Amino acid sequence: MNIHEYQAKQILKSYGVTIQEGVVADTPEKATEAARQLNADTGTGWYVIKAQIHAGGRGKGKINETGSNGVVLAKSLNEVPEKAKAILGGTLVTHQTGRSGKVVNKVLIAQDVYYPGESEPKEYYLGILLDRAKGCNVIMASTEGGMDIETVAEETPEKIIKEWIDPNVGLQGFQARKVAFKLGLEGNAFKEMVKFIFALYKAYEGSDSSMFEINPVLKTSDNRILAVDAKVNLDDNALFRHKDLAELRDITEEDELEVEAGRSGLNYVKLDGNVGCMVNGAGLAMATMDIIKLSGGEPANFLDVGGGANAETVEAGFRIILKDPNVKAILINIFGGIVRCDRVAAGVVEAYKNIGEIRVPIIVRLQGTNAEEGAKIIEDSGLKVTSAIVLKDAAEKVKQVLA
Repeated sequence: MNIHEYQAKQILKSYGVTIQEGVVADTPEKATEAARQLNADTGTGWYVIKAQIHAGGRGKGKINETGSNGVVLAKSLNEVPEKAKAILGGTLVTHQTGRSGKVVNKVLIAQDVYYPGESEPKEYYLGILLDRAKGCNVIMASTEGGMDIETVAEETPEKIIKEWIDPNVGLQGFQARKVAFKLGLEGNAFKEMVKFIFALYKAYEGSDSSMFEINPVLKTSDNRILAVDAKVNLDDNALFRHKDLAELRDITEEDELEVEAGRSGLNYVKLDGNVGCMVNGAGLAMATMDIIKLSGGEPANFLDVGGGANAETVEAGFRIILKDPNVKAILINIFGGIVRCDRVAAGVVEAYKNIGEIRVPIIVRLQGTNAEEGAKIIEDSGLKVTSAIVLKDAAEKVKQVLA
């Protein structure tokens, strides 16, 4: 589950991670009050106004309605309401949102931490995630903070520092020191970075997250180390242990169809293709998407109806898939293990009748328990539904309807 920057920073702060302080607001008036509060707390006169959406590249993104960037600097309290107004309610388009962009409902009024001092501020990258190949967490760091880390990894891979953490012993002191040393830090900044890494790793494990990305981590002009930005992804499967974190979910930032599918107990992910998929089982869903591509199509979604597929879940799946205007055909691929194929077939027929006329071709491939009985139910229904038994046959029929 993705969360906003201001929420991520509060999690970090609760574990002792030093952050760029800020106050969230949803109106220009509240933004001004937030700036006043921040000024009282920090004594700074400049403010950073940051759009809060679930996407990166906000500083380079543009608000369609006003042309404002998603991250702007207000050099006085008087500038705050006008600059906040130019962001709030607008649609922010970045390289991660796509052309449609995302509506900004909140802004974070943050302290300006790039103040002059004894040395120049310096930005770093620091991330923690699970390395599935090695079966352990990995700390990734780079001196190229503030930049797209994928670009850095592609163009200058030698600037990516990696430190794998043995799950049996956890993060060790020498590992945190090694990362700080490789970042070129010394003196108080070195000590602060070591403490920062330990606190960050504690937050990562304590919140059951699947990814932490702090970009940038800032060494201030007086050698403090703090998180200027924070991208946190919480593990959905662990949220039952963190009721407080589950409440941070913002469904306005999520795809409407994915939210609707979740309410129906379906696992749905929208894609950009033209063939809708309805499958029982994640592995079979992946194989189905592969076969669609081999047949010349592109999967329009990942949709797993689970092992207990019935008329209600099938109908809910149909309705969700049909809301995607790009769908030109639907492939239902069911393996009858726990669920019987004839039961699924009856569900397909009932759902078809309940929805009414469906203008796109439907191919139903049933295999396993009572597959032949299921195919007969489809064929005898009189509906415009094509049945298949073998996966290759289903792929050929998809190819035919797309031709």
